[in-house]
Amino acid sequence: MKRPSDAEARRAVPPVICYPNETLPFPDMALYAAARAGATKVSETLVPAREAACFRAEAGQFFRISSVEGPQVGDLNLWNAQDLSERFYSGKSRALHGTHLSAGERMWSSFPTLRPMATITEDTLGWYGIDGFGGSVHDVIGTRCDPYTGNLLSGAQYHHCCHSNLTRALADETGLSLGEAEGHVHDVLNVFMCTGFTRDTGQYFMKASPVRPGDYLEFFAEIDLLGALSACPGGDCSTEHSSDVAACHPLLVEVFAPSPGAVDGWQSPAPNGYDRSHGRGAP
Repeated sequence: MKRPSDAEARRAVPPVICYPNETLPFPDMALYAAARAGATKVSETLVPAREAACFRAEAGQFFRISSVEGPQVGDLNLWNAQDLSERFYSGKSRALHGTHLSAGERMWSSFPTLRPMATITEDTLGWYGIDGFGGSVHDVIGTRCDPYTGNLLSGAQYHHCCHSNLTRALADETGLSLGEAEGHVHDVLNVFMCTGFTRDTGQYFMKASPVRPGDYLEFFAEIDLLGALSACPGGDCSTEHSSDVAACHPLLVEVFAPSPGAVDGWQSPAPNGYDRSHGRGAP
């Protein structure tokens, strides 16, 4: 192709942040920390390797995802516990915060509510930052390993990928059919996964997760939540995902309730204030 004479000038135009986030409602991290200090465990769920499991956390509680036996990544879905149509919106969370999430950042819900579902309060991998390859942890760019892409690329019929794991777990938890449950499974927060984009081709890459037993990612539930977590069949995703060969380990989800009065004055975020008229009067 012919290179235009002003090619370098066009390439040199500086970028502009699409969604400056300084005006986002800021989480009260001091309140969360004080509430967490006196919290007690109310439930725990061990997610088996290459499988998924559901858990519930009430508004004002904390939930923690931990590595317990070996390096392992997990694919996380969140829904409003009373309304599955309100679910985690990875694309908007990425647009508001960046490609990877850490402490002080939030998992936002889908339209039309677009409100915080959960706030990350602690991240033991926060030290990792962005490595020399452009990789970081806890991404909101990967969609989840799924049987459809696997079939497209290799003709395989593989059922323990994260999409299928999450579908089975949600169906078991809610009594929905597999077909109904699958419609609610959505793009994920890739917990502990180390990913980025190659500089030369712009392709999504993964590399060995830096997570080790004892590491965790902890959240404050901003609304009543139903969660599903898949212990990815790629293990630490150092070589492949959707695999029966990779070393895989369980993940632990624990839920903690603050002591009475610890979150007095806090309330769940209201649904987004847009009037939904879309320029044509009442919705």
